[in-house]
Amino acid sequence: MFFVAEEVRAYMAQLGFRRLEEMVGKVECLTTRRPKQVKARKLDFSEVLYRPREADVNALHCVEGQDHNLAAVQDHELIAQAEPALDHNERVQVSVNIRNRDRAFGAMLSGEIARRHGAAGLPEDTITVRATGSAGQSFGAWAAHGLTLMLEGDANDYVGKGLSGGVLAVRAPRDAAFRPDDQVIVGNTVLYGATSGRAFFNGRAGERFAVRNSGATTVVEGVGDHGCEYMTGGTVVVLGTTGRNFGAGMSGGLAYVFDEDGLFSERCNHEMVALEALEGDEAEHVRHLIEEHAERTGSPKAKELLDHWQAVVPRLVKVMPSEYRRILNERATMPETVGRPERDEAEAPRPYVPSGAWKRPVTTPPPLGAATLETKVAHG
Repeated sequence: MFFVAEEVRAYMAQLGFRRLEEMVGKVECLTTRRPKQVKARKLDFSEVLYRPREADVNALHCVEGQDHNLAAVQDHELIAQAEPALDHNERVQVSVNIRNRDRAFGAMLSGEIARRHGAAGLPEDTITVRATGSAGQSFGAWAAHGLTLMLEGDANDYVGKGLSGGVLAVRAPRDAAFRPDDQVIVGNTVLYGATSGRAFFNGRAGERFAVRNSGATTVVEGVGDHGCEYMTGGTVVVLGTTGRNFGAGMSGGLAYVFDEDGLFSERCNHEMVALEALEGDEAEHVRHLIEEHAERTGSPKAKELLDHWQAVVPRLVKVMPSEYRRILNERATMPETVGRPERDEAEAPRPYVPSGAWKRPVTTPPPLGAATLETKVAHG
């Protein structure tokens, strides 16, 4: 970089400039070359190199600072109430109301955790914030380890962006007159670039859910188009239908999808992934995640699936990146110690076979006659 700077200084001296700011807008110092390619000669740069009259009376670069209104950010209140946790690792619980103008809720608090405790953060659930309302963009962005954000309501796009060890839980209002799994509760690009932590969503998410996720674990009750796009790590459990192009560019991590309508294969991008049946103790692992989802969000859908678990397992499809599978197979056939012969070829995984549409269980009361008979028997 030193040599680049020296070369830039030399060019600036030739042009008569002392500072980079003096060069902004000086289009008269630029000339176009006549390219050899005939097609390139048709390019017209006149509008690119045009200097408007306003440039003579207005600044062409930043000359004053921008007020981001950070003094009014709700995180200042969170940090103040979390001081016992930040200073002495004491458990703290905070309850607040939230509006859609409250963006990046919890980000400054996470920054304070990282500033005082480093990347390791705090013990899990040291700081628990219970919010009620509609959150703005980037709710829980960069949430650090030790911070748990629980939202009763809904949230906009980019929930959990860059999640860094924290725990998020978004649930529908307790008095909601609708089934949460039928409604969108968080927006697009949720968990974008998340690296660690866990997130639970009692409802559907928008498009590009868990895009570029590299280590977070999450449970959601349905997603829009392009779910798990470019994912490189982590675990995603989807308890409902997905949009099209699921798993495009997915090179790592695992996704488990409840194939509710039996049509998931048609909506999945098979270019870099394969659909497999669950094997070994994977079903138990997924069950534990769904149990935590039910505990943190009160999800009726999660409880419904857990109550009929044996019928659910055959409809769970594992989305396995092909490269990840190849690496696992190579490791499985490597000798355990030097000098031992290589093991036989790894056993091929069972492909997923759709089981048809899931019929939502309906609990019906017993016939009136049966109830009367049972009463008579009980009372003799």
